[in-house]
Amino acid sequence: MAKGWKKAGWITFFVLPGALIVFVFILLPLFMSLFNSFFQWNQLIRGEFAGLENFKRLFTGYPYQQRFMNALGNNLKWFAMTMLIQNALGILLGYALSRGIAGSGFYRRVFFIPVLFSIIAVGFLWGLYLRPNGMVNSLLGALGREEWKRAWLGDGSIATYTIIIVNIWRWVGFPTLVFMTAIDNVPQECTEAAYLDGVNEWQMFSKITLPLIVPSITIITVLTIIGSLNVFEQVYTMAGLDGPPNYATDTIGTLFYRTAFGSVDSGAPEIGIGSAIAVVIYLLTFFVSLGSITFTSSKEVEL
Repeated sequence: MAKGWKKAGWITFFVLPGALIVFVFILLPLFMSLFNSFFQWNQLIRGEFAGLENFKRLFTGYPYQQRFMNALGNNLKWFAMTMLIQNALGILLGYALSRGIAGSGFYRRVFFIPVLFSIIAVGFLWGLYLRPNGMVNSLLGALGREEWKRAWLGDGSIATYTIIIVNIWRWVGFPTLVFMTAIDNVPQECTEAAYLDGVNEWQMFSKITLPLIVPSITIITVLTIIGSLNVFEQVYTMAGLDGPPNYATDTIGTLFYRTAFGSVDSGAPEIGIGSAIAVVIYLLTFFVSLGSITFTSSKEVEL
């Protein structure tokens, strides 16, 4: 009996701090956001119960519907480009590094160094580099490519893509190392047997390696979903809180901040609608991540 109590005490000792962190920083803010979204607000003063009125205004009222759908579209661009470019590069680079190419130890460090940089510092520096008279356009001019010069953050048609590319440059080292580690842990007897059967490198990658690293792909996919739906710092530091030009770089995160702490129209806080946006972010993150985990897990079972 004493042993049982002692074991329970140790479990509680180790689990309780993590549980408190989850409660204080995840569950409690979610509950408060949901609670606040059901009330009318006069700036920072909570008013009468409003039910789902704030959600109705968010999805049907002007200008919130237009702003929200525009921001959501940009978040989808973040997810699509990150999956197609960053994570695909991560798999290919991880595979190459796991095969021990010349200088692989050096490249592992080079790819991961940007991940260690402060996201605020990266945003401000790249914001300077991408100005019309910044380093990027100056370099293009020096190379004789004047026609390639752009207002990278001032042209609404390319501003979001520019910021996404900078973010991919910063983060590509993380999935690279995750996938490299997963590939290194593929059972050696599987690869040796495949080579004895005469498979080429592409067949080895697509038929043997890729199916066996599905758990790592699941983790990276979920992290990509979470990151894409919570984009804020990159846009804030490189473009600005209003998602310029003309909301072309706006995301749900920047829209939430402006709405909750300064309304889209009057500049006054809209706590109710801001809380509704926060709830939508939570729900989107949860259900899309759950769907991704379910889908990839079913593929893993099939394999």
